[in-house]
Amino acid sequence: MVSAQVVDGILQQKVNSTDAEKKKSANSSMDKDAFLKLLVAQMKYQDPLEPTSNTEYISQFATFSELEQMQNMSSTMELTRASALIGQTVIVQKTNDNGVVSQDMGVVDYISFENGKAKIWVNGASYDLDEVVEIDDNEYIEAVAMATTLVNALRRLPPKANLTISDREAVEAIQKLYDSMNEYQKSFVASDAVDAMNDYIEKMDELIKLSELAADNNKEEAGDGDEIVDGDEIVEGEG
Repeated sequence: MVSAQVVDGILQQKVNSTDAEKKKSANSSMDKDAFLKLLVAQMKYQDPLEPTSNTEYISQFATFSELEQMQNMSSTMELTRASALIGQTVIVQKTNDNGVVSQDMGVVDYISFENGKAKIWVNGASYDLDEVVEIDDNEYIEAVAMATTLVNALRRLPPKANLTISDREAVEAIQKLYDSMNEYQKSFVASDAVDAMNDYIEKMDELIKLSELAADNNKEEAGDGDEIVDGDEIVEGEG
């Protein structure tokens, strides 16, 4: 049984828990539990002669945390996209269990968030965002496309700890895309994504400075390679 109240266009739900719902809730955290169980098993059965170092464990935790952050980013972005559709005219398409495809057109009245997924409500029925096939708002479409491009580009980057100077072009392209967006378009980018982007930019700035410093040091070392014998300058490498 579901009782619902609409507040600011978002469906506030109070759901009586059932066994099925509890099972779904348990499955939602299965990835975290599985990761921790594997880590404990790894520690328990590791070779005592070649134990895994603390650094490796910390690296595994850091990688898992970044993966979890990206997943949370996707959920936040999906909810943002759905919220922006309230009041918009859309065409939705749904396929039933028998494979029959049906379409409906109407204004998005409100949204709900169920089992980690955003739902839009059109003409009294709920639909996933993937079931929206047409939106009568070009500005919205462009904003979603830009935000999606930015988040996907962030996902393709390695974990921040593994970032190298070779990723400079990709990081700068993400920064350039974000800077080119207006405030409405930026509102579609989840705050977690913005934080992750800024972390990558800061890390890349550090790598660039280190790279430039190393280049300057190499020049100085090359300059120190000349020798002077009996007052005459002899360039190293010449006969």
